[in-house]
Amino acid sequence: MKKIAIIGSGFSSLAASCYLAQAGNNVTIYEKNQTIGGRARQFKKDGFTFDMGPTWYWMPDVFERFFKDFGKVPSDFYELEKLNPAYRVYFGTDDYITIEDTLEKICTAFEKEEAGSSVKLRKFMAQALDNYNIAIKDLVYRPGVSPLELVTVTTMKKIGQFFSTISKDVRREFTNPKLISILEFPVLFLGAKPSNTPAFYSFMNYADFGLGTFHPKKGMYSVIEGMKNLAEKLGVKIMTNQNVEKINIENGKANALIINGEKIEADIILSGADYHHTETLLDKKFRQYSENYWEKKTFAPSSLLFYVGFDKKIENVDHHTLFFDVDFEKHSQEIYDSPQWPNDPLFYASFPSKTDKSVSPEGKEAGIFLIPLAPGLDDIPEIREEYFEKIIERFEKITNQEVKKYVIFKESFCINDFMSDYNSYKGNAYGLANTLMQTAFLRPKLKSGKVKNLFFTGQLTVPGPGVPPALISGKLVAGLIEKDNKN
Repeated sequence: MKKIAIIGSGFSSLAASCYLAQAGNNVTIYEKNQTIGGRARQFKKDGFTFDMGPTWYWMPDVFERFFKDFGKVPSDFYELEKLNPAYRVYFGTDDYITIEDTLEKICTAFEKEEAGSSVKLRKFMAQALDNYNIAIKDLVYRPGVSPLELVTVTTMKKIGQFFSTISKDVRREFTNPKLISILEFPVLFLGAKPSNTPAFYSFMNYADFGLGTFHPKKGMYSVIEGMKNLAEKLGVKIMTNQNVEKINIENGKANALIINGEKIEADIILSGADYHHTETLLDKKFRQYSENYWEKKTFAPSSLLFYVGFDKKIENVDHHTLFFDVDFEKHSQEIYDSPQWPNDPLFYASFPSKTDKSVSPEGKEAGIFLIPLAPGLDDIPEIREEYFEKIIERFEKITNQEVKKYVIFKESFCINDFMSDYNSYKGNAYGLANTLMQTAFLRPKLKSGKVKNLFFTGQLTVPGPGVPPALISGKLVAGLIEKDNKN
């Protein structure tokens, strides 16, 4: 039995803790904030409940696979509902496409926009399903130790898709700009522009159209609570308000954490906190990656988020609603190519109270608004307010209703908060983008190459950003730790 100390309590840390405890280790999680969950924390105010981070539940099979590893199913911990419609995409006032809950219905919606597009969509989705079976059922469960992990008979047949892009593949088949935007949208979860994302990642389109969008009752935080419940049943100890100040190294081995001034000894240290931040807890000679390394990486966006309580029900929106009424490419350039506050931002709005009565008082609506941003921008209250005004004005016009005067309260969360609450590098929200040169073995390693008994997990390492990859990351690192234990 090894004494294992885990930094942070997000999805990847909780997942890893379960596997490590199941293997018989003595596992303790140390969380700097008052509540667990990392970026998936919860915010409550005046009878309203908001997920502060992830709001989309995709790839239910990954969650099922995680719980199955412990003889459980998701319904042992939370109730899941498939959304119909999955989401709505606005392109202008009264101009929207609704994505429903089956591929048949989605094909009908595509056909209404562009004759013949449903045939092309079925062909595209067959390829996406094939990629999903290769990636999510196999490749992403490999720990990124060697390039050879990617070399299989099936991936060799797909080699061209690693050197083409989602954008090229979509635009080769589709000409309607609205349909192109909808098909390029899912890879935004991977944190990169569609024009920089390998075509192989079309498996995200299968996650979207093939598997659908779900909602856990009481929000995504119910998944965190379910994982906490499982972890504690397996013997994991979880401690909050534990600020890790240093990782102690002796004779080239990590052997303790300094937490709130106290030395906590451990046989193995695993960090699910921001990778860059974790390495600042080490003396320079023990860091694998320099500041220059991080500076050159392509990071996924940060976000400006608003959590809003409305004193009425909001009309003409669905649980998930996307506002693509401005130039998609221009906003992407303002995130990745010339980082700046966007002139006309795309934005996303979630109204969980459309599905779940538990998250708002009766007759009221809980709204979450998100604007993707370049990390590292200047973040001041005046700019946040300016952007709230921008999007709420557009929201009112596009959805044909007054909402601003019904705002009971609004709370914002942006770059400075990502840095202070999560020690996030430049305030990024989603980790490292999944570009070709930041895929699999080319991402920061799960195991330190300079310090024995030090490991990492989460969105800056393999397999990448998103909740399902975080669960997988936890499993992968636990496997590496157990392999080390046996040697």
